[in-house]
Amino acid sequence: MKCIVTGGAGFIGSHLTDLLVSQGCEVVVIDSMAAGRMENLKNVDGKITFVKCDLLDDGWQEQFKGADRVYHIAADPDVRGSARKSREVYENNVTATVRVLEAMKEYDVKEIVFTSTSTVYGEASVIPTPETYSPMVPISIYAASKLACEAMISAYAATYGWHAWVYRFANIIGARSTHGVIYDFVQKLRANPKELEILGDGTQAKSYLSVGECVNAVVFAPTISHDTFNFFNIGSEDWVTVKRIAELVVEEMGLSGVSFKFTGGDRGWVGDVPKMQLSVDKLKSFGWNPKSSSEDAVRAAIRATLEE
Repeated sequence: MKCIVTGGAGFIGSHLTDLLVSQGCEVVVIDSMAAGRMENLKNVDGKITFVKCDLLDDGWQEQFKGADRVYHIAADPDVRGSARKSREVYENNVTATVRVLEAMKEYDVKEIVFTSTSTVYGEASVIPTPETYSPMVPISIYAASKLACEAMISAYAATYGWHAWVYRFANIIGARSTHGVIYDFVQKLRANPKELEILGDGTQAKSYLSVGECVNAVVFAPTISHDTFNFFNIGSEDWVTVKRIAELVVEEMGLSGVSFKFTGGDRGWVGDVPKMQLSVDKLKSFGWNPKSSSEDAVRAAIRATLEE
């Protein structure tokens, strides 16, 4: 297959690119490099076509000619920062997605895979939260932008006879990540190994999954589910608290005597969902299973972060 990967030099996108190349796909990566790094693509150097371009600009659309599938990973991933840059998040997530859909229409590409988020469910009253949960009431600009993208993808797929696969991710972690709680804790402790600021009260509990397991699920679902609009949760089957993650980071860094300084409140920031665990029964019914617990994934991600 010829596959387009937007955001393919970023955290999840680069791992997906590695996997697609290993499966023999012809891959075109389109990335503005706002968050991506060429180092992330070192494993596929010379095996892909790389296009440095922002999806809000022109010049990338012709790459869609002859493509079989688009993996649309590019987005502004900063959930916490979306409150202070709402318009920018809307443009980078919603407007960019519509431009991708228009390019697909122009070049007759009929398949799209999209990475959404668990936060589209808002503060769900049912945990683990299934894909059928409603109403979806996002509480962050980031979450709302992703839900808007889902709606546009569904509409384009139904209108033009396409197939779409949408994934609502838990917290995806591992090598090459440059944001999130693990990365933040490591950076803070490198700067001050005696004290760690923890946003909220530390009781926030969420599901974590390794990026390797995540991208395996991403490429698996299109092989077994062929509706016009296919949607799946991807995550682990348990959760871990922020305080426990802090303890694991301290342990893996070999530190002692670290004091935790909590900022207080039951959420870390405006728009934070303090309790999140997804039901993955739907994808499991097709044969996919998460192999690791949240804590195992966190510990492996800490070690990968410390090695980088």
